[in-house]
Amino acid sequence: MFLSLIEKRRSIRQFEQRPVEAEKIDALVEAALRAPSSRGFNPWRFIIVTDKGLLAELSKAKEHGSSFLEGAPLAIVVCADPAVSDVWVEDTSIATIFLHLAAASMGLGSCWIQIRKRMHKGADTAEDHVRQILGIPENLAVESMVGIGYPAEEKAPHKKESLQYEKVFLNAYGHSYIQG
Repeated sequence: MFLSLIEKRRSIRQFEQRPVEAEKIDALVEAALRAPSSRGFNPWRFIIVTDKGLLAELSKAKEHGSSFLEGAPLAIVVCADPAVSDVWVEDTSIATIFLHLAAASMGLGSCWIQIRKRMHKGADTAEDHVRQILGIPENLAVESMVGIGYPAEEKAPHKKESLQYEKVFLNAYGHSYIQG
């Protein structure tokens, strides 16, 4: 079941204009909170956004790659407290992929929007833009946003033949991995 899920999951940027049910949002939150975290420190914080005005403002976080969020019924902003863990980037990344997989398992589409180390406009960072809109304290870092909703587009799975097996090695770098 898991392999089938990851085979079919694709980044979705077009959503139906219907809200994600509260019980599905609850399940997404639970999935994120169940994500593994180094030493169990759980440095992450999650902000659930369903307000259309806020989603429209968040869609302007970057010049490229966030505009689709305006059409999403739901975003989850993934933050962390770097003082809690030196591997907060990894912990938030794992939690974010848990969100994607949970969404896919419920028939929802999703797409990751990288915020950390991305620019908004001029010298303003995407992180500062998101922080200002949502009132995120300065001590927290904003890793990403995930747009979520019912897909209004279909994408075929990537074909197995297109996977980059040439980047996989057996026992030592440079030793080709042969499938099978």
